[in-house]
Amino acid sequence: MSNSYFQFKQFRIEQSNCAMKVCTDACVLGAVAGLEGASRILDIGTGTGLLALMAAQRAPGACIEAVELDPAAAIQAAANFKASPWTNRLQLHPQPLAQFAASQPHSFDYIICNPPFFRDSLRSPSAQRTTARHTAEDTLTFTELAAFATKFLTPEGQLTVLLPPPEMEHFVHAATVCGLWPRNRIVLVHRRGSKPQRHILTFTRRPREVAERVLPIKAADSDTYSEEFQTLLAPFYLHL
Repeated sequence: MSNSYFQFKQFRIEQSNCAMKVCTDACVLGAVAGLEGASRILDIGTGTGLLALMAAQRAPGACIEAVELDPAAAIQAAANFKASPWTNRLQLHPQPLAQFAASQPHSFDYIICNPPFFRDSLRSPSAQRTTARHTAEDTLTFTELAAFATKFLTPEGQLTVLLPPPEMEHFVHAATVCGLWPRNRIVLVHRRGSKPQRHILTFTRRPREVAERVLPIKAADSDTYSEEFQTLLAPFYLHL
């Protein structure tokens, strides 16, 4: 059974009411996003509030907003924000992305998202978990996410998303149609040489050659975390 909370060095994530718990992939996304210089950051589909809180820790001068359509998750994220050291820089919008867009928000320097991604797999019997994990017309589609980013990113703004490799190719197509182009790709693997588990891809408005690197979670010859992983997550994980 998953813990009801996940304790980080500078904040705590209560997660008992959220369909999607804290996971390693999302922690990597929060640690690698290139937030340098960003003053306005948006986390789309914040869930527990993890990515928004990691952004608040990493970008001390930034204002961070977060959108979450699931009522239970939104309540939990709001509580996690309030309990953190950065409550005055965090703002939650408990609504679908389309409704948030209709409010005509300010532009953002950085948008980060761990979107729903199971396009064709069997759906969970839990409606909450299905909403969190599957793309659907009434939740969040890749096209909706890409179109929102195109409209509300600043001219030099960036969008970073986390997806499994097949779904990332679908998202790349949706993003390029909307006028966003891949810039950096991180291939997340269990160990070097193993099958890619997730891709973390950053998009900007300008086409360019994509820089790529592989990030192993575990060391090649043991069950300990790799040096790369430890360096990235040391500011967050208690035992690194």
